[in-house]
Amino acid sequence: MLPPSTPTGPQSVDRALAILDAVADAGRPVAAKTLARRLGCALSTVYHLAGPLVARGHLVRTADGYAPGPRVPALYRSYRRHHGLDSGVGELLGRLRRASGAEAYLTAYRDGRITVVDTTAPVTDTAHPFLPGPEHRAHATAHGKALLAALPKPLRRRYLSDHGMARFTDRTITGAERFEAELARVREQGFAVSVGEADPAFTCLAMTLPGRGDGIVHALSVSLPTAEFRHRHGEVRAALARAVPAFPTMPES
Repeated sequence: MLPPSTPTGPQSVDRALAILDAVADAGRPVAAKTLARRLGCALSTVYHLAGPLVARGHLVRTADGYAPGPRVPALYRSYRRHHGLDSGVGELLGRLRRASGAEAYLTAYRDGRITVVDTTAPVTDTAHPFLPGPEHRAHATAHGKALLAALPKPLRRRYLSDHGMARFTDRTITGAERFEAELARVREQGFAVSVGEADPAFTCLAMTLPGRGDGIVHALSVSLPTAEFRHRHGEVRAALARAVPAFPTMPES
């Protein structure tokens, strides 16, 4: 799987999607000149590509630049619907957060991608290390380890070949042999843990949910500051273990 910045199709389509990504990732409206610099294209190209996005409601053009448009909430609702994320799932995540005292997440592997699909972490907290969206650090996170450990070896090897094993902290596992040993440990103990491997300040724990045999794998996880985890790891792991059976078998995403 290629990173988002790698061209994968017609240049105009890639550039239009790059505009959407840039606006979505920004904390405020993005000026057309700024987008042109980021895309390495002419200002007229930005206006040409952004026009249909504005017309379809994916973007709005303000006095300060482009911002997400009114179509975005509908896409988000559709996304949740396709992943079976009804209000009950949100309730269960909230219950896990209260029981564990840690932010809770639902993560999925599907067709070579790992995605954080829902979380109790506030979406406004852009400094939080695990927010909804594509997960590009799976080998360094507990939810990524749990999902990869559940995959057949050929799919796991393909995933790691496509995404690589970048080093994020001095604790990140970047060797294939050591990582396979780590995943064997995950399967043996029934849960995955990442202590400062994706972010030095955070520890996360994860367990997979019962599957449907359709190739889609879900994991339930929690994260908290590492210093706090060292004092509460037993109760946090117990809360996670209690929560897994409460989750319904995830519907087809």
